[in-house]
Amino acid sequence: MIEVTDLRRVYAGGFEAVRGVSFQVGRGELFALLGTNGAGKTSTVELIEGLAPPAGGRVRVLGHDPYSERSAVRPRIGLMLQEGGFPSELTVSETVRMWAGCTSGARPESEALSLVGLTRRAGVRVKQLSGGEKRRLDLALALLGRPEVLFLDEPTTGLDAEGRQETWELVRELRATGTTVLLTTHYLEEAEGLADRLAILHAGRIAVSGTPAEVTASQPSRISFELPDGYFPGDLPPLDSLGVTGHEVVGRVLRLRTNELQRAATGLLTWAERTGVELRGLDVRSGSLEEAFLRIARDVSEQEAQETQGARKVQAGQARGSASAGTSEKEHVA
Repeated sequence: MIEVTDLRRVYAGGFEAVRGVSFQVGRGELFALLGTNGAGKTSTVELIEGLAPPAGGRVRVLGHDPYSERSAVRPRIGLMLQEGGFPSELTVSETVRMWAGCTSGARPESEALSLVGLTRRAGVRVKQLSGGEKRRLDLALALLGRPEVLFLDEPTTGLDAEGRQETWELVRELRATGTTVLLTTHYLEEAEGLADRLAILHAGRIAVSGTPAEVTASQPSRISFELPDGYFPGDLPPLDSLGVTGHEVVGRVLRLRTNELQRAATGLLTWAERTGVELRGLDVRSGSLEEAFLRIARDVSEQEAQETQGARKVQAGQARGSASAGTSEKEHVA
């Protein structure tokens, strides 16, 4: 349904916001794009939606180029942008009717509003809606044409907890009926709870992709506890025998990292019972999508910093070389 190959986007001034992104989304699949601010999520989605031509690479939506073959793609997709930009003086009902006049095979107004819980607000002007209600209206219009492919750009921003849960349930129902969904979000629990697969973008590139479980499994589990009085890390069983891959001590708190959580936890608890000590403040938790997100952002940032530092050293060396060459030339002339 969506095929993206080596996608690139360059803005005025030469800033490359998207740097070779590739992925595919199958029918009835929900694919989530995550990333920090400025990672390239919206820039990527706008190219796939056909709102701008790519600087390089290839995009196909429903087998067509969404930019050059827009007339073949647009009637079959739904777009929910970060901001709808609706006329503020129109009522909710008038806005839906106006949009329906530009949409092929539009749902009835009552059905569209019922889907997103805005039936009772039909006569209210757009400018009087709350931020969350405006997002609901955005979603209603994205669903108006019964899209085969639905693009959701930060769909639950501004919604309260109840509204967010209702939107998630609606998205699940759409996916169950075969709608393909491309989602961008800042809410990690949203991606973890909805996505079949996801990709984490950083600096315009995909740092990691896979199912939420696969991405989460790539992160180590953690165990932390307060060392018993009179005990030190060396008094514990050999940490490598417990499957511990790393540790740190902060005050009296020992923090362990492991890829074998059950083995490490069992070994520690067996030792504590045999020794007759209490592991106060014991906290055992598996890897999370949040940890994967933060670790990727940190690792890539450190790598980019090293590359920048290396480039500066090369430039400095070239500058010194040019200066030396100039001095030698002057001496030769003299």
